Amino acid sequence: MTRTATRRPADAIAVRPVQAPPPVAGRRRRLHDQARAYAFLLGGLLCFALFSWYPAIRAVVIAFQKYTPGSAPEWVGTTNFTRVLHDPEFGAAWRNTLTFTVLALLIGFAIPFVLALVLNELRHAKAFFRVVVYLPVMIPPVVTALLWKWFYDPGAGLANEALRFAHLPTSNWTNGADTALISLVAVATWANMGGTVLIYLAALQSIPGELYEAAELDGANLWQRIRHVTIPQTRFVILMLMLLQIIATMQVFTEPFVITGGGPEDATVTVLYLIYKYAFLYNDFGGACALSVMLLVLLGLFSALYLRLTRSGEEDA
Repeated sequence: MTRTATRRPADAIAVRPVQAPPPVAGRRRRLHDQARAYAFLLGGLLCFALFSWYPAIRAVVIAFQKYTPGSAPEWVGTTNFTRVLHDPEFGAAWRNTLTFTVLALLIGFAIPFVLALVLNELRHAKAFFRVVVYLPVMIPPVVTALLWKWFYDPGAGLANEALRFAHLPTSNWTNGADTALISLVAVATWANMGGTVLIYLAALQSIPGELYEAAELDGANLWQRIRHVTIPQTRFVILMLMLLQIIATMQVFTEPFVITGGGPEDATVTVLYLIYKYAFLYNDFGGACALSVMLLVLLGLFSALYLRLTRSGEEDA
């Protein structure tokens, strides 16, 4: 007699509940994951500490020392600051730097925004024009400065050749004390506006199209749409880029160093160029670090004040 096996219904099969890992094992796994994450961050922290934080702290210390490479430093207190403040080039350097910053804001801050508006309205060849606008950023800064130095040459430079072809008066450009600084502003604007244009373009493309449609239905013209829709929607990006541009232009160095050498008649000597002269021409690292600390304090105070004002403006709005 054959015995048939009785099968249990599928729903009658007991399902074993999945047991959670013990608390100790879960805690160990979390600690292991955190340790691995911190290990990945350690490399970046070491790079910042070695190449950013340590030089900054070291510069603050040297600002209060008489320091020459190869010799023991000697504490001199605020002597370096006093000597730098009485330097005839000190006032010219700060005046030129502030003038360069103001001109860069008037010229170099508006042009990228206008270009971004134009690129955002294009219907054809968008990628081509974006590459054209961004191309100067990919050129090394020294190469850019050398190209513009040839462009500004008062004899056979392309700028004066174009003016002669149009029967217009030529200019001394970087060789004239009145035109040298504005000529360097043009170089810096052309070389650095590509990245700013792309950031503005990304911000413009994130604006909902319904806002423009509502503005058009209300009868708003182009300027009114830009004023009441575009600028308010990109306000945060505009404020951040303005702060970054001010900090960057206050540290202008490549253009005066390569194109004009600080001349003519100290018309293009900037704070960073004066720091370079103190360190590598005068061999006065204490004075160079004192100037660096002054610039650091000024930019830090300005950034704090700027962020405070913009934050209070946002809260009032």
